[in-house]
Amino acid sequence: MKFITDENLGIQIPRFLKSLGYDVVSVIEIALSYPDIAILAIANRENRILLTTDKDFGELVFKERLAHSGIILLRLRDEYVENKKRVLLRELQTGKNFEGKFTKIRD
Repeated sequence: MKFITDENLGIQIPRFLKSLGYDVVSVIEIALSYPDIAILAIANRENRILLTTDKDFGELVFKERLAHSGIILLRLRDEYVENKKRVLLRELQTGKNFEGKFTKIRD
């Protein structure tokens, strides 16, 4: 699985995922301040699953019916980086296929 992390996840989350061997790019590094629709287009073009905390992507997918390669929406009570890492590691270790799916993850 290849990922793109939205800027709302900071730089530590993509670094963490890279340390686990995932192919990850960060919006902070390649498309800072781009509108959501442009980020979704990059994710699609590169066949990457978007990791975000921004529920506006749900609007783009369900209301606007835009195509996507997969979106993981984190809706966590604890927004600290260490919790995000823990939750992502737990979910990725399940072996679930997130490609082409809109997945909401809560803690």
